Amino acid sequence: MNEKQLYKDWELFRINLLKETPLEFELPEVKIKRIAKLVEPGNYEAFFKYYFPNYCYAPPASFHKKASKRLIETDNIYEVRAWSRELAKSARTMLEVMYLALTGKVKNVILISASNKSAVNLLNPYRINFEINQRIINDFGDQKGLKWEEGHFVTRCNVAFSAFGAGESPRGTRNEDIRPDVVIFDDIDTDEEVRNPARIKTKWDWIEQAVMPTVSVSKNKRIIFCGNIIGKDTCITRASVFADHYEIVNIRDKNGNSTWPEKNTENAIDHTLSKISYRSGQKEYFNNPISEGTVFKEVNWKRCEPLGKYQFLVCYTDPSFKDSKKNDFKATVLIGMYKDEFHVLKAYIDQTSTRKMVEWHYDIEAHVNGKTAVYYYMEANFIQDILLNEFDTYAVEKGKLIPIRGDERSKPDKFTRIESNLEPLMTRGKLWFDEREKDNPNMKRLEEQFLLLEPGSRAHDDGPDAVEGGVWIINNKLRRIGKIETKPHSNSSKNRF
Repeated sequence: MNEKQLYKDWELFRINLLKETPLEFELPEVKIKRIAKLVEPGNYEAFFKYYFPNYCYAPPASFHKKASKRLIETDNIYEVRAWSRELAKSARTMLEVMYLALTGKVKNVILISASNKSAVNLLNPYRINFEINQRIINDFGDQKGLKWEEGHFVTRCNVAFSAFGAGESPRGTRNEDIRPDVVIFDDIDTDEEVRNPARIKTKWDWIEQAVMPTVSVSKNKRIIFCGNIIGKDTCITRASVFADHYEIVNIRDKNGNSTWPEKNTENAIDHTLSKISYRSGQKEYFNNPISEGTVFKEVNWKRCEPLGKYQFLVCYTDPSFKDSKKNDFKATVLIGMYKDEFHVLKAYIDQTSTRKMVEWHYDIEAHVNGKTAVYYYMEANFIQDILLNEFDTYAVEKGKLIPIRGDERSKPDKFTRIESNLEPLMTRGKLWFDEREKDNPNMKRLEEQFLLLEPGSRAHDDGPDAVEGGVWIINNKLRRIGKIETKPHSNSSKNRF
C-alpha cells in the first residue's frame, strides 16, 4: 500500500472516529460526576461503551466481562487468551489497557507481535484514540505528548507505549524509572514458524530471556498473550504452562452454540465455515490445528463404472451421537466392488440432523434406481429407537422403508481399522473415488478427512470410518459368495434392521 493510500485511510479513520465520539453540552459539576461514575471500579463496561462506541457495537459476552474484571483488578497476572478469530481479543485488550492508562494504574506498555510492522499496526489504534477520540480529550485532556510517532509515544498522562517485533531487543525500555508494567503479546505465532519447532524454540527463548526480564520483579505487572492456537507447538501453548489464567474460547462452545451470539449469529458462523476447508476452520475458529495426516498422502480419483456393472453395492452409514448440525459429522457412503477394486461412488458427509441423514438413503435409492442390489448398513450400536423411529417416520411419508441393518461385528480401534484396512488398498490403487463426484462438497469433505488422518488427531474421521465399514461388508459378503443375494432384501424381515 503506497503512502497516498495510507493517508486516505488515515483521514477516513480520523473522520469516522470524530463522528463516533460526539460531545454533548453539560455543566461542569455534571461532567465531574459522570466521569467519576465511569472510572469507578467494576463499571468497566460503561467506560468502554462511552469512550469507545465504535468498538462496542455488540454487547459483550460473559467471557469478555470476566476477562476484563480479572485483568483490571489483578495487579500481578500472567494471562493467556486463546480466543478464536472474531472474538475481539485484540480490541478487548486495548479497551482494558486504555482504561488502566487513563486511570493511572499503568505507566509503561509494550506490545509485541510477530513483526515490527504487525506490532505497529496493532498499537496504532491506541495512539489514534489518544490523539483524536473527542470523549477522551474532553474528559482526560489532550493526550498527544512530545514523543508521538508510530511505534513509540508517550501520553500527556505520562504513559509510554512501544511496539516491538519478535527478535527485537526491548532491553532498557523504561518510562523514566518505570519498567514495563504491561506486556502484550498479540499474534506472536506465524503459520510458517509453527511448522518448524526449532524456530518456535528460538522465539520462546527470546521471550523468556529478552522480554520477560524487562518487567520489574517487585512491581505490578500484567503479561497478556492474545492469539488462537495455530499449531501443536506455539508460543501460545508454551505460555499456557506458566499462565495464572489460561482460557480457550472457540467460536462455538461445547454444545455447538455461538460463544458470542450478540455478534456472531449461527447463520453467520455457518456461512463463514462453509467457505473454507474443515482444516482451516478448526485452526482459526476452534483452536484445533490439524496438520497433514501421516496415513494418506493422496486419494485416488478416476471415472468409475456404470452402476449396472456392480454385482451389488453397499450403503454404509456412520451416524454421530448427537442430532445436531454443529457437533459430530454424519457419514453415508455408497461403495461397490469392480473386479479387484473398491469404488466410492457417492458420499454424504455433514454435520446435520438425523432426519437429513435418513433422506440421504432415499437419495441413494433414487440414484441407483434398481440398476443393481443395494445393501444398507449402519453401525449396530447406533441403531437405537431414535434412529429407527426416524427411518419409520420417513418411510410413512415416502411409502416405502429403507431396509437398514446393523453391522454387529466387534470393531477394533477406529484408527487401526482405517489404517490397516484402507491404507494398503489406497497405496496399491485398489480404492478409488469416482471423479464425477470430485466437485461435490461431500466428496471433498471425505477426501479431506482421509488426508488429515493420523493417530491422536482431533480431526473428524467419520467418512473414512464409513468407507472402512463398507469395504468390510463387501469383503465379508464375498467370503460367502455362494450365498450372496443379488436383489435387495424385502421389508418383511422379522428383524427391523
